[in-house]
Amino acid sequence: MASPALSTDRPLRVAVTGAAGMIAYSLLPQICSGAVFGSTQHVILHLVDIPVDAMIQKMEAVKMELEDCAFPLLDGVICTADLAVGFKDVEVVVFLGAFPRKAGMERKDLLDKNAGIFKTQGQALDAYAARHCKSLVVGNPANTNCATLIAMAPGLPPANFSALTRLDHNRATSQIALQLGKSVASIKNIIIWGNHSATQVPDVGAAVADGKSVVDAMSSAEQKAFLADSFISTVQQRGAAVIGKRGSSSAFSAANAVVDHLRSWFLGTPAGTHVSMAVPSDGSYNIPKGLVFSYPVTIANGEWTVVKDLPLSEDVQKRIEVTKQELLGEQKIAFTTLGIALPESSL
Repeated sequence: MASPALSTDRPLRVAVTGAAGMIAYSLLPQICSGAVFGSTQHVILHLVDIPVDAMIQKMEAVKMELEDCAFPLLDGVICTADLAVGFKDVEVVVFLGAFPRKAGMERKDLLDKNAGIFKTQGQALDAYAARHCKSLVVGNPANTNCATLIAMAPGLPPANFSALTRLDHNRATSQIALQLGKSVASIKNIIIWGNHSATQVPDVGAAVADGKSVVDAMSSAEQKAFLADSFISTVQQRGAAVIGKRGSSSAFSAANAVVDHLRSWFLGTPAGTHVSMAVPSDGSYNIPKGLVFSYPVTIANGEWTVVKDLPLSEDVQKRIEVTKQELLGEQKIAFTTLGIALPESSL
């Protein structure tokens, strides 16, 4: 069932930060085409970026191109560097913008820098966004940036915040499909556990291919070796591999993952199918409550539910512990920087 936020009677206000960037350039036409919120949902876009003339000019150019597309579902475009304007009455925010890691930069420095950025954005979100606003964080470190937003926007439901692991989910699904020589449409219920980082845990324990267990379907010696030796590291390092060949990070595959994530969140998941989302933990699988952690979820009426009691291999359990500890460490750095008390469950 679709989210009650969707309506044919009024446009949906959708904000996108980092709107002058390449991911936004690939994402925005899909939002306007109906690929995300459905073929009858009109939208008003709030394009937000930093107050630098070059970025403002790029946003204005993007606005011109969107107007030139004459999308029937696009009712307006606002370009701004003012968060009060950018987040005013918005019902969806996609946080693409974040401070990038630069050469020689320690991870702590990256966490500190983004903590300040997402503190400001979280406060603005709390002040100006609609109370039912849903937020998706893409800019890295995505899970911890999402946790910062939640902490700084106490007037909004924590369940309305998530971070993107759908790109990892899609990468894992594609790798299994390639190994089996099948369509990606035949592969379901891959799981990404934990952080959107090199500690993420791609898991095929619950996955099926044409209704058959993927573990059973991967029956040849080569396929078994791939699962045992290469699958997890291939997915974990896929983004770095793209950068190595392209010279820049994934753009349209990331935008496509945002589309998939939002479409699932707003339109629901099919019966018998779960997808991967980083959401505030409800304590499932021994993850501290509130920690933004990627889980398998089903979605109906715009609300996600963690899939419970899935059997986990010993290897997957060990890997989940590693990614959990990484996230706890990240959250401690970010929250200490901001002077925010850590949740009791994270101590």
